[in-house]
Amino acid sequence: MKSLPRVLFVLFVAGLIGFAIYMVYNNQNNSEQEVQIRTSEAKPQIINELRLGIAEFDTMNPILSNNRNVQDLAKIIYEPLVTLSIDYKAEPCLATEWSKMEDNGYLIKLRQGVKWHDGENFTAKDVKFTIDKIKSNEVNSIYKSNVKNVTKLDIIDNYTIRLTLDADIPFYEYNLTFPILSEKYFLEQDFLNTSKNRNPVGTGKYKVYAEEDGSLTLNKYKDYWNLKDVNEEYGIKTIHVYMYGSMGQVYNSFKIGNIDFITTNNLYVEDYIGTIGYNRKDYKGKEYDFIALNTDKPVLAHPEVRKAISFAIDKSSIITNVYNSKFYSAEFPLDYNNWLYKQNSASSGFNPAQVDTIMRENGWELRYSVWSKSENYTTRRTNLNLVVNSANSERVRAADIIKEQLASVGINISIIRATDNEYRDYLSNKNYDMIMLGTRSPLTPNVNTYLGGGNYSNYYNEELASILNEVNNISDEKILAEKYKRIYEIYHADVPFISLYFNRGTVCYSTNLMGDITPNCYNVFYNIDKWYRQY
Repeated sequence: MKSLPRVLFVLFVAGLIGFAIYMVYNNQNNSEQEVQIRTSEAKPQIINELRLGIAEFDTMNPILSNNRNVQDLAKIIYEPLVTLSIDYKAEPCLATEWSKMEDNGYLIKLRQGVKWHDGENFTAKDVKFTIDKIKSNEVNSIYKSNVKNVTKLDIIDNYTIRLTLDADIPFYEYNLTFPILSEKYFLEQDFLNTSKNRNPVGTGKYKVYAEEDGSLTLNKYKDYWNLKDVNEEYGIKTIHVYMYGSMGQVYNSFKIGNIDFITTNNLYVEDYIGTIGYNRKDYKGKEYDFIALNTDKPVLAHPEVRKAISFAIDKSSIITNVYNSKFYSAEFPLDYNNWLYKQNSASSGFNPAQVDTIMRENGWELRYSVWSKSENYTTRRTNLNLVVNSANSERVRAADIIKEQLASVGINISIIRATDNEYRDYLSNKNYDMIMLGTRSPLTPNVNTYLGGGNYSNYYNEELASILNEVNNISDEKILAEKYKRIYEIYHADVPFISLYFNRGTVCYSTNLMGDITPNCYNVFYNIDKWYRQY
């Protein structure tokens, strides 16, 4: 009996230990459940829908539309024979390969197994139909220049065509970036006026699913090239497109959160949508300004003078004072992230201290604040004229700044403010020393406009001429890149013209829009099928 209290004590202690173990296990289990609940609550919600806006909608037919918003959207509904990468490299799309023939012809192999959004097969007949429509007199298409040199299209078989051109066009494959339309879809239709132009079928990653007054709905095309969607959770599946009467309404809708993504060339877009509450990405546009230096003129025939002018021009100052810091400085016509341009470390950019050195090394003397040099019993002085179109107020202001910059290093400039007609006369007769020009650079890496025969600078270099003839027939990317490196080296050494700046394009998008958003002036929707919205 004396041992009973001891037994009870042992049982009591064992009970306490058991209760403690139970409480520890229970608390741990509850903590794990709480962590699971919190983790579940914190997991972001994925929304596979995107909302876009189009101002002043005309037609969804990309051959007929002159609306930039439509042309942007068309990139994901319709497809070209050849597309361009983010660094402007020509890549296969509906054409799988192309080869240049000796007689200005191109043999093009088409992709097999591609279906239109209505289930019909894509064939060579669709390509012929599209080119014929673009070239026809009834159609005023932005793609006319792409096909203007096509004189004949032969269908070899359902997936092989031959294009014959009226001239040897450098890098003609870059012209094959126009959207292809379905011949059967438009069969026996009035192409210009048919209601089918509201939503013609394409072969792209998205198809028009529904059309209502004031909106379109696009769905991801499940049979796209017979590819499987490997990640069903992420990626835009549905796109809602809302129509607006003006771009101002689009800006306002974006500002209040009704649409998720806008694209614009408006340099002052923040005046409409503010500066906070969204993300933005800017990219170099194709509006390119430069100064041609007439190498036929006695003073400008000297490379050192052309280099001195380049060294003296402060582009960043012009961009700041004329374009409110909203343009991009340019070093070369391909300096818009083209894969064939690699910036040279030995830039001929702003470096006024080099002017005195390079001029004196080449026999020039600074007299009465102007560089002078005696040649063949004649004294040359750096007194030059600069022609600018008086109708372009920004370029006139830029010319005034350039005049001041050059005067500070001993180069005297007289500005000629020419009317439209006078300006055209100067260009056609090339009776200028220097002239300010602006071009819309094509997507092709062809630089013949600036360095080839008949260029604005009357410039000729035998080695460069030979290279420009070679590059059109080079398919090896490594060799082509080496040739373009040499083109830039020659340009840098001779400076027949001075690159100034590119304009700027902008996309603005909601802070909850995720993915690789990498726009350029060819396509603002790269990888859209991998984007998603997150809440």
